[in-house]
Amino acid sequence: MDVIVALAQTDSRVGDLRGNVEHHLAVAERAASLGASLVVFPELSLTGYTVRDLAWELAIEPSTSDLVAPLRELSKKISIVAGLVESGPGHGVFNSGVLFEDGRVVHTHRKVYLPTYGMFEEGRYFSPGTEVRAFDSKHGRFGILICEDVWHVSLPYLLALDGAEALFCLTASPTRLSGSGPDLDNQVVNHEHHRTYARLLNVYTLFCNRVGFEDGVNFWGGSVVTSPEGEPLATAALMKDDLITAHLQSNEVLRARRFSRHFLDERPELVFRALERRLRRP
Repeated sequence: MDVIVALAQTDSRVGDLRGNVEHHLAVAERAASLGASLVVFPELSLTGYTVRDLAWELAIEPSTSDLVAPLRELSKKISIVAGLVESGPGHGVFNSGVLFEDGRVVHTHRKVYLPTYGMFEEGRYFSPGTEVRAFDSKHGRFGILICEDVWHVSLPYLLALDGAEALFCLTASPTRLSGSGPDLDNQVVNHEHHRTYARLLNVYTLFCNRVGFEDGVNFWGGSVVTSPEGEPLATAALMKDDLITAHLQSNEVLRARRFSRHFLDERPELVFRALERRLRRP
């Protein structure tokens, strides 16, 4: 892995798949002009987040849909990770993250953990994904997670064990205001969260959050790329569109793991045996 990656912190228009595709094309072209070979967009970036009953109408098969054919074509120039509503196996509708590369879909991650509490109601409209796995791109070995997925420690752990050297975290995190400090609580918690994963797993974490308003809800941005040693490499602005880049290198993962061997010394067989015992328990 030796690649410049861009995080595209963007707004989306709910239900306007064609318009959002056009916006993605313009931003991806700008990322390429900055030297990026891969650009990552937020959760449900092609549809907007609060799609509700529109999910059925917006669901597409990204490998064949004419609506995203321009993205597949542009991916011959720059690889693109985007969020969309996928028409998946068994006619299920999924909140998915897709990598377009060299004119085709290289990998699809279907969001495993669908929040259905408080303001969130994803479980009413989407089917949950059933697996998480790392994948090979021409730029390296990566993993994709979507928002709530990152709040379950098992998924980043499994991706790192599967060889991912960078985790793309596509997010639509709403703003919550509290406290008296200069930083948003969301910003502090999420940035600490991703720094912890980066440091413990010795991987790059790329947190790409959206901005804008939908249905009275504001999204705060603050996207960040974190090094395998847990240090922020690039941070986006709050509350507005932004495009940031970072240079990802396998040598930095190697250095982090050899200087601090905790991930190299990990014992997944012990975890496997413990989980087997737990699952056999009545």
